[in-house]
Amino acid sequence: MGEIGGAGLWTSTGVILVLFILLVIVSRAWI
Repeated sequence: MGEIGGAGLWTSTGVILVLFILLVIVSRAWI
């Protein structure tokens, strides 16, 4: 947790993961 670079990497990965999941849910909801 002390590594700022690692935390930033995990944060970016988490954001992309959440956006991807939301995209899948929305696409399935519309279809």
